[in-house]
Amino acid sequence: MAGHSKWSKVKHIKGPLDAKRSKVFAKLSKEISIAAKIAGGDPGMNPRLRMALLKSRAANMPAENIDRAIKRGTGGAEAISYEDLTYEVYGPHGVAILVELSTDNRNRTAAEIRSLLTKNGGTIATAGSVSRLFHRKGQIIVTREGANEDQLMEAALEAGAEDFRSDEQGFEILTEPAQFEAVNKAVEGKGVKPALAEVAWIPTLTVPVNDPKAAAEVTRLIDLLEEHDDVKDVHSNEEVTA
Repeated sequence: MAGHSKWSKVKHIKGPLDAKRSKVFAKLSKEISIAAKIAGGDPGMNPRLRMALLKSRAANMPAENIDRAIKRGTGGAEAISYEDLTYEVYGPHGVAILVELSTDNRNRTAAEIRSLLTKNGGTIATAGSVSRLFHRKGQIIVTREGANEDQLMEAALEAGAEDFRSDEQGFEILTEPAQFEAVNKAVEGKGVKPALAEVAWIPTLTVPVNDPKAAAEVTRLIDLLEEHDDVKDVHSNEEVTA
């Protein structure tokens, strides 16, 4: 299990301050608006919007920001025309990375991402060579202080979770994508607020990164990708043991 990636992602969403928090909110607002534009502003009828709202709540995004983003997507006052892309990347030290983006200018985004990779030890991979190392799963992450382990495990497994994992920082629940919403609803029904809840690309094979300098190089590239305005999500398979 790529524990480092998992908890780093939680910190990226929940822990930013000031400028970084504003950037996280801006990305979430963009995704909410795109989702609302594509399939309407009712989360009950729009799975992509439901997922964006889950992430927004986990990040403690203000309700007024969410409402504005939905209205921007459904109001028609502002043209929104974005294309979803996924880049398959090899990072430093053989780490596999999937980068999900939404862009209004494919050529500009491609040039910027390639430049970022070239300067930081990454390369675009052959189609399929990285994606085959991941599978699509529902993922719910709860901090250790956020729930009782036995009660959380029971609720998750009864609702259809396929795996429950525990480490020193907290708990990870994995589901098939079709079961994600039912399991997440069961978890929240126990009064538990997940630190992260999404359908994500989970690595089937991890790459150990044992050297502190190597770990810093991998982390730098992933951080820079996550900071790019067009990037929605970054999924990687490093297992930092340094």
